[in-house]
Formats: sequence, structure tokens, C-alpha cells
Amino acid sequence: MIVRTARWVHPDVFHALPVWYPESARGQPIYDAKYRRQYTNTDRETHATTKKREPNIKAAKALIAALGAKKTPNWTVCHIWGVDDPTFQKSNRIVRDPCYYSCVGNMVWLPTPLKAFTDAMPEIKAMLRTCAFHLYGWACEHEDVANEARKVRSGPLPTLYPKEWPTSRRRCLPPGTAPFSDQVKKAIEKRKRELRERLGDRTLANFPRNQIRRVMRFWKIEV
Repeated sequence: MIVRTARWVHPDVFHALPVWYPESARGQPIYDAKYRRQYTNTDRETHATTKKREPNIKAAKALIAALGAKKTPNWTVCHIWGVDDPTFQKSNRIVRDPCYYSCVGNMVWLPTPLKAFTDAMPEIKAMLRTCAFHLYGWACEHEDVANEARKVRSGPLPTLYPKEWPTSRRRCLPPGTAPFSDQVKKAIEKRKRELRERLGDRTLANFPRNQIRRVMRFWKIEV
């Protein structure tokens, strides 16, 4: 079902703009358009106010734009690389890192019911990571998954690895790979233009310029 339904970003899109929102990562503050005021939530019963932080919105926005798709009910953005913890107790430092949070090579779009498999089954995680490696030529560099990434780069294919997915000898696009369309090209140029303008706008007091420049150096992104 995952092979049949998964939507993958085209490798040319990944190489054109690997990370779409270097200014964001899961858990980081969410500001207004001028980056002056952090948004808040107020509990209706207790009236307690808490500051809003990024859940998974920017990652979803990045993937859907890179696919040239539209937001669709009952479809979910799944990160391919994350901390492997069956108890779901460990902090996922990978998606909290702006180098990987909105990385379109680190995500796949799936019908929501299938997300349970990608979250909890190590065999399926290994297959997705292997597919992403052969599709994009990339495996996550974060220290928390160094051993897993080493296996993906050098190890044998996982058992029952889908014959429709790429390998070092089988150069193909997985079913569901979106085209590198004119629409996607325009979205890339628009995102780069936004970053360029905001980096130069000194009125954006809380805009994380140093973070963005670090991410851009890491991925060798030019805007």
C-alpha cells in the first residue's frame, strides 16, 4: 500500500531547493509576519496563555509545494529520518533541527492511516530511508542516526525491499514521484525570493538570520 500510494518529491526538486523553511523547525517560536510578536494560545477554560510553537505546519507546506500538490484531507506528511523510539518518549532532535525539518528529501506524503506503519515499524523505516538514499543521493547526517545512516549508505537492501523502488543498480523513480513542473519551479523561485528579501529586511527583529545562514551553508543553497 505504501509503494502504491506514497508521493515522493522529484530528485531535481530536492537538488534545486533541499530545505524550504530554514527559518523554522519543530518546537521553534511562531511569530507574526513582521517577526515582532510571538503568537499565543489561550485556554478557554483556564484562560492560561501559552506561546505557540511550530508543530508540523511548515514541513507540510514545504512538501506539498515541492510536490506541486494541494492540501488534501486524510493525507499526512511523514518524516523519513527521525529518532527511532518505539516508546515515543525520546525528543526527536532531527525534526527540531532546521537542517532536516523542512528538507523535502526527508519527507513522504501518505494516506493518514499508513502513518502508523512509518512511525512504528523499523523495517518500513529502513525501506523508506533506503529509497530516499537511492532517489536523492542523501542520508541524514544527524549524529542521532549516524549508525542507521551508515547502514543505508553501505549495507545490503532491506528484506522485501520493493522492486519498484530505486537501488544502486536500478535507476528509477518510485511510483508516485511528482514531476519537476513549471508550478514547482515557480514555487522554488518564490521561496528563494522571500528568503532573500527577509534576510535583507532589518525591521524583522526576531528573524533567525544566523540559523538560516547556517542551514544554507550546510546545504550549499544560494538565494
